[in-house]
Amino acid sequence: MAVTPTSRLSALQVMQDAPVIPVIVLNDVAHAVPMARALVAGGIRMLEVTLRTPQALACMEAIAKEVPGAVVGAGTVRSPADAAAAAKAGAQFAVSPGYTRAVGQACRDHGLSLLPGVATGSEIMMAQEDGYTELKFFPAMQAGGPAMLKAWGGPFFDVKFCPTGGVTPGNALDFLSLPNVACVGGSWLVPADALAQGDWARIVALAREASLLPR
Repeated sequence: MAVTPTSRLSALQVMQDAPVIPVIVLNDVAHAVPMARALVAGGIRMLEVTLRTPQALACMEAIAKEVPGAVVGAGTVRSPADAAAAAKAGAQFAVSPGYTRAVGQACRDHGLSLLPGVATGSEIMMAQEDGYTELKFFPAMQAGGPAMLKAWGGPFFDVKFCPTGGVTPGNALDFLSLPNVACVGGSWLVPADALAQGDWARIVALAREASLLPR
């Protein structure tokens, strides 16, 4: 799949690009570009930078401008203002911990593909009513894990999920083996100590391992 900074991505394209979407927390703008380059070198291009730190938007902007192989996404999008700020910073997709129609509309208005967060059947139905069939299952382990996704496979046969929250290298395959799981989200690709030490080779190796996970 050819992806350029000007191409419009679908949520399904975001999910299908690699087995894992890294969930990234950045506290230092200086780490953003070398970290993104390391992930891309390891085969991971869809980068979810969470809006959990004051530096997040500046980090997104730096990656979007300086790492042409990366596709920047914004995580922890909770409001229309978050969506607008993420789009301005260069994000091409958004990931939310839950779903509201206001957030969904804001993402559409700003050209962001959205992976809305769901944890119940009612939330899935609400997202589907608004046209979303690719969803983030969050928090995945706390909300029922692989067993819950298996149960949803019947009534929600037309939905694809990205489980996030408690997903690790040890249980990722339990999720990826399910037919309704397109990818998983995980923070293990960008460990805090690797960032602090500038250990980009370690991040390359973790990304490479993740990119080769079967699904």
